[in-house]
Amino acid sequence: MRTFDLSPLFRTTVGFDRMARLLEQVPSDAAPSYPPYDIAKTGENAYRVTMAVAGFGDEDISVEVKENVLTVSGSLDREDGDTYLHRGIAARAFKRSFNLADHIQVTGASLDRGLLHVDLVREVPEALKPRRIAVETGGRAKIGRKAA
Repeated sequence: MRTFDLSPLFRTTVGFDRMARLLEQVPSDAAPSYPPYDIAKTGENAYRVTMAVAGFGDEDISVEVKENVLTVSGSLDREDGDTYLHRGIAARAFKRSFNLADHIQVTGASLDRGLLHVDLVREVPEALKPRRIAVETGGRAKIGRKAA
């Protein structure tokens, strides 16, 4: 049993609630394994999450983003009246969450040949991008004070 009490670390901080939640999730040993998924970088600022969801249709799957968490869930009604001698195709309900970094936006989701593709892109606002400041010569820099 591995538990860490991080409350002394966060007593003197404000606004780091998300980081605290992430750190609390780290020691969990029971990582879900269904459905299997891949995460690929498809460009400089583009990513794709691909999940194997064989047997699920687009009406059976829900993709939603809330507070920097991408949640993909699915449920399938398999009541078809047949009597199975062996049932090996996993079509159980699932819910898989992915924590997204800041400025990651979901641009689309598609279902093709039993694979769900969720496309993501990092869109950093202009105000947060680095900018070059011109250095003036031959005079004093004015900082905004009035001359005495």
